[in-house]
Amino acid sequence: MITEVPGISVLPACGFKEWSLVCDALGAGAQSLILRKGGIHEGRGGFWWKHDRFFLFPTHFHEQRASFRWGAEGGESPAPMEGAGHRLTLFAEVVEKTQLTEWERVEALRPWHYWTEEAIRERFDYTEQAGISVAVLRVWRLAEVWEFPDEAKFGGCRSWLDLPEVPEAGLVPVLDDAAHGERMAALRSAMGQA
Repeated sequence: MITEVPGISVLPACGFKEWSLVCDALGAGAQSLILRKGGIHEGRGGFWWKHDRFFLFPTHFHEQRASFRWGAEGGESPAPMEGAGHRLTLFAEVVEKTQLTEWERVEALRPWHYWTEEAIRERFDYTEQAGISVAVLRVWRLAEVWEFPDEAKFGGCRSWLDLPEVPEAGLVPVLDDAAHGERMAALRSAMGQA
């Protein structure tokens, strides 16, 4: 069923950079959360969820296969050729966000994501003040792929991007309302928010 995102009539021209494997898992409904430490360009204040609605912008930076156990070997979206355009297929809304500072709470999320323990521990211990930013997402698939050319501003280790003008597009929820509600309840419980 094609739908609109509740409470929003125009989709924002905002992109969130995330590993292509994570985007694939989110798009398949296998995962509904993102755990983040931030990118180099986040500055001294570190990362926070600056936007609540955004397009998922898949990246192929860093060694994601060793740190994220999703999909069959070689099953991720192929890396675009240098200078090639971008193809966006997913839109997300943050429905819950928090900063977890207790490792036990982070471990309680293990059944709900595909990052390795080593990858999450590295993110958790990234600064002197241990912790990790968590966002629980509602994800929609675009009815039509959104394609646009590459630009220098899309490169580098930054989380947020200003995107070109958003085309009109229908959206299909990755999880139906019932499945999304069940997942939300389980994740809130794991984060100690039930």
